[in-house]
Amino acid sequence: MHISIGAYSFNNTYMDGKMDVFGYLEAVKYRYRMDVVDLWNGFFIDRSGKPVMKLVEESYIRKIREALDEKEMRVVNFAIDGAHLWDPDPDMRKHLYENALVHLKASVMLGAQTVRIDTGGSYKECETMSDEQFEYTVNRYREFATFASDHGFRIGPENHMGASLLPREMKRLAEGVDHPAFGFLVHLSRWKADEEEGDRLVAPWAYHTHFDAQTAVADHAVDTIRLFNEAGYHGYWGIEHNAPSNQYVETERLIGMVKKLLLDATTEWGSEE
Repeated sequence: MHISIGAYSFNNTYMDGKMDVFGYLEAVKYRYRMDVVDLWNGFFIDRSGKPVMKLVEESYIRKIREALDEKEMRVVNFAIDGAHLWDPDPDMRKHLYENALVHLKASVMLGAQTVRIDTGGSYKECETMSDEQFEYTVNRYREFATFASDHGFRIGPENHMGASLLPREMKRLAEGVDHPAFGFLVHLSRWKADEEEGDRLVAPWAYHTHFDAQTAVADHAVDTIRLFNEAGYHGYWGIEHNAPSNQYVETERLIGMVKKLLLDATTEWGSEE
């Protein structure tokens, strides 16, 4: 089964000083016996400069790549914070863009297969994009998608903040960018509007997905998986749940739940053919 573990699932462990990015790689490989990782730059950036969080030295990125190669692991997704596209302040937009370019270079070094860079906006409130914001966002994603295509990966936002929490805005954005290397990291069922049809609206552009604890126990979880299968999704089903405590055990529990959902979806799918 194509399952990955988002590094953010261990954010509290990291904040307690009990894990770094290399410990995360060790846990995924030897505790959970997976050969793919779902990296998050929160494990190797300077968080003091929010919202523009600086990437560490290039030499450190090379060490991460060396550790990946030693363990024969692949990066199925690289989630990037502090490099989102839109901010109403032009100077901040410039800083964010420059940070995004640095992270894109790191994505190539890490061999990432998909990359998440957010649209921008508030984590708590969302509204449709203004004409200026939409034009800027489309053009930047088109630029990034061209770079991604040249280097063998896909890129786009997660339904994470601002207008990206509105599925119809995500669909409008994808149609505006109109590039084969552009897509979405879909955090399943996390929408601020059109919740019942949100996943369906964006599924054709999904390059990666995230489950959290709430998603995994939703009554429609199996139907959601089948919906993505019908849309031709062949990516990974990522586990991303920053449990308050016992994160190793909680992650293992969630993996088991998602495996069961995937099995049920496949079984039900086959029974109707």
